[in-house]
Amino acid sequence: MSDPAFHSRRSRRASPVRHGRLARSHPFRTLAKVLGISVVVAIVTTGSVGAFALSELDRTVTSNAVDISNGDASKTSAPAPHIGAISGGFNFLMVGTDNDANQGDAFGERDATLNDVNILLHISADHKSGVAVSIPRDLIVSHPECTDPTTGKDYDSMSAAPFNEAWERGGLGCVVATASKLTGLDIPYAGVISFNGVIAMTDAIGGVPVCVNEAIDDPYTGLDLPAGTSTISGSTALAFLRNRHGVGDGSDLSRISAQQSYMSSLMRTMKSASTLTDLGKLYGLARSAASNIKLSSNLASLDSMVAMAYALKDVNLDNLVFVQYPGTTGDSDFPGKVVPSTDTADQLMAAISSDQPFSLDANAMGNGVVADPAAPAAPAPDATAPTDAATPAPTTSAPAVIGGLKGQTASAQTCAKAND
Repeated sequence: MSDPAFHSRRSRRASPVRHGRLARSHPFRTLAKVLGISVVVAIVTTGSVGAFALSELDRTVTSNAVDISNGDASKTSAPAPHIGAISGGFNFLMVGTDNDANQGDAFGERDATLNDVNILLHISADHKSGVAVSIPRDLIVSHPECTDPTTGKDYDSMSAAPFNEAWERGGLGCVVATASKLTGLDIPYAGVISFNGVIAMTDAIGGVPVCVNEAIDDPYTGLDLPAGTSTISGSTALAFLRNRHGVGDGSDLSRISAQQSYMSSLMRTMKSASTLTDLGKLYGLARSAASNIKLSSNLASLDSMVAMAYALKDVNLDNLVFVQYPGTTGDSDFPGKVVPSTDTADQLMAAISSDQPFSLDANAMGNGVVADPAAPAAPAPDATAPTDAATPAPTTSAPAVIGGLKGQTASAQTCAKAND
């Protein structure tokens, strides 16, 4: 059943997440601030990295900057983070496009560029927890007025259309504006990556272990994986992330579940390899990201990229939750599309905007994944440990459960479920 309230999304705007008020950096000031870092990086990379290399990298990032103001001049002055960690909480929208002018016909012919993958990341003010919300590309939403920053063309608002039509109406800025209208959240930071960029980034990471419960051979994406766990990178990782027909029920919602399984494994891999605290590894990732990810203007500097990574390093994997934006299918008015479940969505966005932790119910896993049978069991309580009956155990209130959400934590080990 569709939620009849989705046509009239709430007009209120959630209180914006607190951000640090820091000035935009200049490339040469950036070099001064990372002088100490450059020494460490130079050692890690056997002397091959110096001030000139960092300057070139910073210029590459800056030259790829994207205007996400959508015609609103006030959006161009959002504070930029600096070396250290971003001050306070923040919201960042990562968009994956399915057609890039430089990708050729390797991934099939397309007559338009769409925002195929849309992930809204919220990091709490204390940098101890986070939520990554996957917005289905076929989610039916209202679209705001948008302005194409390249052509200057204006687009009228729309009351109900798939979310992935936003890109064609004004690029990354329009996608950000549409996501902000949907969620009620201020989204000051954003980035976009293409298929070729995903390949380069997964190679830079060094591979991500993924599990499938049965062998998957998907002719649509070329994904061919045996049952069990495989470490994937490059084009295989892209095929896994694009794979829809081979998992769950073949829907985009099943694909989102599989993508969340991948992202959870990615975070565990980066934590275990100390990537977010190893300046040499951070530089390698930054170098790949500089060429393959286009960031919003207020993030487009090397120090800003490192600052965002530093903000992620202390997030506990148990407290990093991947969820799907709540929605239902089967609406006769929108066949084959997803209609928002506004009651559940309102609970989710209220928790995010107020930085309140929440938990998932026992049935939260999407139909594109199953629990990994090879995952280690949780340790049992030590029955021999001494106890002091006179000292009561500290009590903490458990996070509220938001029923109906589909997703998992970054610590949960899951396998993509092959489409029977």
